[in-house]
Amino acid sequence: MNKNELKPARVFEQFAKINEIPRPSKHEEKMIAYLETFAKEHHLEYKVDETGNVLIKKAATPGYENKPVTILQSHMDMVCDKLVDVDFNFHTDPIQTYIEDGEWLTAKGTTLGADDGIGCAIELAILDSEDIEHGPIECVFTRDEETGLTGAFGMKPGFMSGKYLINLDSEDEGIIFVSCAGGINTAATFNFTREDAPADYFFMEASIKGLIGGHSGDDINKKRANAIKILARFLYLEHDKMPVRLAQFNSGKMHNAIPRDGKIIFAVPATEKETVRADWNVFCTEVEDEFHVTDGNMEWYMGSADVQQVIPEQVSVNFVRALQAVDNGVLAMCQDEALAWMVETSSNIASVQSEENKIEIVSSQRSNVMSNLKNMSNSVKACFELAGAEVKQSDGYPAWKMNADSKLTKITVECYKKRFGKEPKVVGIHAGLECGLFSEKYPGMDMVSFGPTLRFVHTPDEKLLIPTVQMVWDHLLDVLKNIPA
Repeated sequence: MNKNELKPARVFEQFAKINEIPRPSKHEEKMIAYLETFAKEHHLEYKVDETGNVLIKKAATPGYENKPVTILQSHMDMVCDKLVDVDFNFHTDPIQTYIEDGEWLTAKGTTLGADDGIGCAIELAILDSEDIEHGPIECVFTRDEETGLTGAFGMKPGFMSGKYLINLDSEDEGIIFVSCAGGINTAATFNFTREDAPADYFFMEASIKGLIGGHSGDDINKKRANAIKILARFLYLEHDKMPVRLAQFNSGKMHNAIPRDGKIIFAVPATEKETVRADWNVFCTEVEDEFHVTDGNMEWYMGSADVQQVIPEQVSVNFVRALQAVDNGVLAMCQDEALAWMVETSSNIASVQSEENKIEIVSSQRSNVMSNLKNMSNSVKACFELAGAEVKQSDGYPAWKMNADSKLTKITVECYKKRFGKEPKVVGIHAGLECGLFSEKYPGMDMVSFGPTLRFVHTPDEKLLIPTVQMVWDHLLDVLKNIPA
């Protein structure tokens, strides 16, 4: 299969155009301009709110005028991550895609942007078509979903007018999502004034890369390695043996991704450098064995480093202890027996960045139970407060509660069964969706979320299962045709 044979052609044509447009989170201006131009060229009514969300309207096709307005919604920004040795500028360069193993679309060393570019492409393909039966449609494209849900937060009631909303930001074909987790970000900052290391100290650099990483919601239960926690473990072990002076700790990029690489620079007494090398070799072997199922391609490095100023000893000790102690991963599974397989509450230590006079840590907590979300985020907050850090938390975003009487869910399930001859799964998702915020601003709105199969989102391994795009397309068109009058 080559890219010219991808089906449905109109969706992949739009996706190719979207991937020509730089659209990092918080920098979606070129995508907004593209959507405005698209609407004008197709003579479609549109509006852009003060936050930057775009809504494009399309009238009902003949015979469907009496159906209620249905909203199709996706987000226009993408997570920007690349392999450490790839030269790529997400603000200027187009995403380079290729087909892997005959059925997966992926990118060359970067994130693919199918989260949620493929949702945008499906919307644009519907707006561009003249042979699809549907009632009145509002296609909504929100901005900055990935780094703060800025578009959904900033959207004012009344911007959308539909009765039903189909979110196209899900990643497993055959699964219909009807609820999602809420979330809070917890950021900790250690402030300090650097100082010289003792004269008889030897500087070393250690790094890890090649981890799988993944989405901190969807993939948190897959027991994948976290580069920050691994490097902190090693420093903690060495602190017990000798006075370690930390100079640099850098790992992770996005608040909603499991960090897949990282590097530390530290100094130890020159007489202990060989001990550290030996400890590192043993540590690497043990960690590889620990994660041999999930992360089989770990790459380790240790070597000498240039002399530089270090973080004050007690700040360094407190910082390492906090990273060793702080919760990371799954805290609780859902208590309801029918949902016992689903994560209820979790935390992910997402990034650590050291600068001249501070180290900043970003973490994200998620839960489908809002009281436990607060409990989890406060546990993380307390850990860093005990270590002497300044801690700030975001306002967070709400969970989307399941509507047991959802007409849209019923229609979506029935259309799937008729189309494919099997039952779809109807579940909640541990990741956050904009539907949580929409449910607050539009209390009566009936919503579902579904989409084609994606894997390794928020990482350079992100890939899209090509055949599932056609399946989602066919399913969506059936749903639009069968929306009740």
